[in-house]
Amino acid sequence: MLVVDQISKHLPTFSLSEVTFKVSQPDYFMLLGPSGSGKSLLLQIISGLVKPDSGRIFFNGNDITTTPAGKRNLGILFQDLALFPHLSVFDNIAYPLRVKKQSISIVRQTVNDLAAHFSISKLLKQNVASLSGGEKQRVALARTLASKPSILLLDEPLSAVDAQLHLDIMGMLRSINRQGTPIIHVTHNFEEAISLASKVGVLNQGQLVQVGEPVEVFQNPRSEFVAKFTGAKNFFRVKELNATRNGLVYAVLPSDKKIAFYADTILPKGFVCFPEDSVVLSTQVENQSALNVFRGKVIDIFAQRFGYEVIIDCGFRISALVTKESLEKLNILAGTEIFAAVKASAVKYIPEM
Repeated sequence: MLVVDQISKHLPTFSLSEVTFKVSQPDYFMLLGPSGSGKSLLLQIISGLVKPDSGRIFFNGNDITTTPAGKRNLGILFQDLALFPHLSVFDNIAYPLRVKKQSISIVRQTVNDLAAHFSISKLLKQNVASLSGGEKQRVALARTLASKPSILLLDEPLSAVDAQLHLDIMGMLRSINRQGTPIIHVTHNFEEAISLASKVGVLNQGQLVQVGEPVEVFQNPRSEFVAKFTGAKNFFRVKELNATRNGLVYAVLPSDKKIAFYADTILPKGFVCFPEDSVVLSTQVENQSALNVFRGKVIDIFAQRFGYEVIIDCGFRISALVTKESLEKLNILAGTEIFAAVKASAVKYIPEM
């Protein structure tokens, strides 16, 4: 278990303030936050590249706060990948093994095994400068895993890859985690957190403002910042998918309610989500042309900066963002029976990797 205990770091223009969280053996911990929130700095402190001003870091009960980076057995992959451009793919992957003075046979076996796992065996003799972005990403991951780190630290590993490769690498990361390697993954993309994380920590201006399971954090944000940043209140796990020939898919929720959406290809496990401002409220079902129309009862109303958030119980909870004018025109109050409609085109499917 990794314990980050009240870590603080004060820089001329920024400060991390008493950040505390735990990462256990099976965890995929996602550090989520906007640019400049301190995510990468915190990762550097955990890895030993930056010394904190105060606080402690423990790994399996041992205080590693002052342990040099090279002796922490933590694998770190930065956004720029930091591959050696003058070396071949084989030599890049082999580098951490040679630093540890592993035998030639172990180096060769480990590199070949990792290359096969990441489907880059045919690239081993090539210079990394000739590779595509996705290939470089795979080489960097293989090199990071070559020394068998106790924890994998990832800094925005999916930010520069195309959509298909994005899915491929997410699948690889989830597989690595399920094989027993805990992961701390820094990102600003809440969809990555939905797909991958078992726990999420939201960082804002150097402070960890909420930690919990993704469903808990996204459906029950504890602050206005978390609610606005994640934008994922209407976020539901899918129990079953039923696809039609024209690309329309029906997601069956645990409540047995169905939500329709469009998709060309889908993975069997995942989540559906839609923004609050895509929900149209009406007192009459005849007024709605959307495929997704749910009858429910208003259970709460919250004033927001621009309008009101209306929470409707339709057998599952839907959040709608409406203007003051709409609220008054429809005479929406707590207890009002109402129809909530969402167009299928507004619903997004996020696969669970």
